[in-house]
Amino acid sequence: MIDLHFAPTPNGWKISIMLEECELPYTVVPVNITRGDQFRPEFRALNPNGRIPVIVDRDPPGGGEPVTIFESGAILLYLAEKTGSFFPRDMRGRTRVQQWLMWQMSALGPMLGQNGHFSLYAPSKIPYAVERYSNEARRLYGVLNDRLGESTCVAGNGYSVADIACFPWVMTHKAQGVTLDDFPHVRRWFAELRARPKLQKGLAVGRRGIRKTLDAQARSNLFGTRPAGGDAPGGALQSQQLDH
Repeated sequence: MIDLHFAPTPNGWKISIMLEECELPYTVVPVNITRGDQFRPEFRALNPNGRIPVIVDRDPPGGGEPVTIFESGAILLYLAEKTGSFFPRDMRGRTRVQQWLMWQMSALGPMLGQNGHFSLYAPSKIPYAVERYSNEARRLYGVLNDRLGESTCVAGNGYSVADIACFPWVMTHKAQGVTLDDFPHVRRWFAELRARPKLQKGLAVGRRGIRKTLDAQARSNLFGTRPAGGDAPGGALQSQQLDH
């Protein structure tokens, strides 16, 4: 059994999707990031960076003590290795998946998070920041569109953890001010993945817990006046209406 410490954000959904796709049994442990659960000592003991998601695998490969993993990319790779799923065995295939997964972790997630924050949540609109991150978001959609014009999936012609990592962020495209009509290869890929039953089941996790508005304390917990860091700011998109 796997404990999934989770909040309904793109980074959280990466892992619920992966668990469903791998048909692994898991229990959801809700982490209310608007209330500040991520700062509690018991959560920081699991992830000193104070960010969801985290998993605790109580039945790790080889047996022994439970294994705790934080950072969504690391969790995806761990689950892929544990199950032998959605990660190629050949060196070239593995390398392609790894590089596109790192692209999502270092570029697509963080930049879309910043775009969402400065466009929707910043207490005052900073034109330079809005323009800078909006332009970068569209540039990254262009990179993804070009890639998907060459292959069926993000890292080649097989569905992989790279697709699972990218999909929940692309799911925010309407809130990001992006129309997929401008990126037809992304639109095709998005529709194909969205039709996967297990992906849909993973996306259903926690959706009733999404807050539509943020009060001052919730904003403080999410946006930086309390000590935190880490994974791309998935919480910055928590209260948006997500197209799925």
